[in-house]
Amino acid sequence: MRSGTGLDTDGFRSASRGHTPPVRLVTLPGVFKPISDSRFLADVLREQTLPPRASVLDLCTGSGILAVTAAMRGAREVHAVDVSRRAVMTVKMNARLNGVKVCAHRGDLFAAVGEQRFDAIVSNPPYVPAETDELPTSGPSRAWDAGRDGRVVLDRIIADAPAHLRPGGFILLTHSSILGTERTLADLAEAGMSAEVVARRRGPLGPLMSARVQTLEAQGLLAPGQRHEDVVIIRGRMPARVTRGSDARSYASA
Repeated sequence: MRSGTGLDTDGFRSASRGHTPPVRLVTLPGVFKPISDSRFLADVLREQTLPPRASVLDLCTGSGILAVTAAMRGAREVHAVDVSRRAVMTVKMNARLNGVKVCAHRGDLFAAVGEQRFDAIVSNPPYVPAETDELPTSGPSRAWDAGRDGRVVLDRIIADAPAHLRPGGFILLTHSSILGTERTLADLAEAGMSAEVVARRRGPLGPLMSARVQTLEAQGLLAPGQRHEDVVIIRGRMPARVTRGSDARSYASA
């Protein structure tokens, strides 16, 4: 709902864990308020198996719902990255609001965290196909425009993720089936990860996709008359390191 302070306030509770405290959120003006796909991904993140003292990276964090969820889930170290200054401020506010610690960075995807590696990476990147491959540098469309095929940001994340995951670590991504679920699975496999769809929800096209049905049909991304999509959550997992001795780390599959 809209608060009297000019902030959007929200409360989110995982549907799968009724006793989990709700994530309380505020969003500064100009920051994209989380919608169903982010909430869906947050639910799935809660169910993943994380190693003790896990480190988690949230890319394209927006309000920080995924970063805060990871911290409340018990991750020892959580980093959140966004190109928007207001998003970074919003993440810091929401971490404080929920009593957790999140390191928020302004920057371009992995460049913001250098050579750090993580046990888990989560991202709900911009994935709405646009009329051009040039990404917006300002304005609200920066939160959803992602090139002609909707994959400009997604493909970069997949390509660079292996260099930032620890052995046995995983990445969770969400996007519309319009972008090509099989292509994402193939790209993760090409990057050296085992990949699978861990959750899927079918429903009518959301408002952003609905506003661009003519463009989507013209680009061959949407069949004529099709007005539904699957929102998928895909997990890619790095191989566990095979070592000798008592210091070997192992990661259980979720």
